[in-house]
Amino acid sequence: MRRAGAAGGSGDNARPLPTSIAVPSSPRAQQHATRAAFFLPGFAISAWAPIVPFAKARAGLDEAMLGMVLLCLGAGSLLAMPMAGALAARQGSRRVMALAMLLISATLPALVLAPDAVTLGAVLFVFGAAMGAMDCTMNIQAVVVERESGRALMSGFHAFYSIGCFVGAAAMTTLLSAGSPPVAACVAAVATMLVLLGTAVRHWRGDRVDADAPAFAWPRGIVLLIGAVCFVMFLAEGAMLDWGAVFLDQAKGMDPARAGVGYVAFALAMTVARLSGDRVVQAMGAMRTVVAGATVAFAGFAILVLAPTAAASLAGFVMVGVGCANIVPVMFSLAGRQRAMPESLAIPAVTTLGYAGVLVGPALLGFLAQATSLVVAFWCLGLAVLSVSLATRWLLR
Repeated sequence: MRRAGAAGGSGDNARPLPTSIAVPSSPRAQQHATRAAFFLPGFAISAWAPIVPFAKARAGLDEAMLGMVLLCLGAGSLLAMPMAGALAARQGSRRVMALAMLLISATLPALVLAPDAVTLGAVLFVFGAAMGAMDCTMNIQAVVVERESGRALMSGFHAFYSIGCFVGAAAMTTLLSAGSPPVAACVAAVATMLVLLGTAVRHWRGDRVDADAPAFAWPRGIVLLIGAVCFVMFLAEGAMLDWGAVFLDQAKGMDPARAGVGYVAFALAMTVARLSGDRVVQAMGAMRTVVAGATVAFAGFAILVLAPTAAASLAGFVMVGVGCANIVPVMFSLAGRQRAMPESLAIPAVTTLGYAGVLVGPALLGFLAQATSLVVAFWCLGLAVLSVSLATRWLLR
């Protein structure tokens, strides 16, 4: 039997292909279209980030109200993810992803036109639900495409989400800085997404797995362990986003205006590592990649905390990005190969658990920092990431 650390391909671990409608495109076209599927939600969510202040001002919100309204985005995502998996099983990933992207395109301009908190919260809920559905079904698509290719592709797919984030944020910031009205900038972003959607959608998979798939199933067995690993890794990523600049400011004395450079270093390192991650997984095997990644990430947290200067701490941010980069893609590949649950249920469960780490993780880190210190909190986060390497002994089975 082929070892569990192998990536995709044929063999005993390979799940039989689901019943599908005809796929009129080549494997290479499907791979490129899957990269576009990951790029699109990254572009969309980062296009929203620069217009938050404009939406806040138009709706007349203070900081506390904005925080409450932003919860609607996460709530919509968490509720939509399990249902999207069941819908993809019945209708195929192509239809769900296309509908999700159309909803994202329709709601993005509406976010800056919302006149009050209730309207903004409702639009954010729909926007978040569409994002959650896209996040879930694009991974279902990626699992099938990777499996049919016979080689590791998942890290490269996830890299395009990061690239989409960078391009979307840079494009929107450039337009707004040039004096473009927020609505016009959003319309330009939507036009870009629709062009890419029109190019990619015909090559997305239309597989239908089970017409009687339940709308939700609790993760069990190995799926629960995979989801727990994703929770920890998304928690670390969320902490870098929400607490990285605060750490450099409070613990290392960096100028707050420059402290965002830590997350930039982390995100850039993660993107580069994911672009080369498929070759790493192919050469080392999935489980060795997870162990090495968790170890490198822990070393990064140690450098980040122990470095005598803020500049030296940046090396820690880079190492955390490199170490974390390929663990989540490996987990999604495993979720597509396990036998405890159908992939149309397993991948939504894993996605939901991972996304929960992004939502609640930074808050948990804040409570821990309040009770102890930010340094202690980052040490605990590093140990949590290191513990992921211990999970491989069960994942190998």
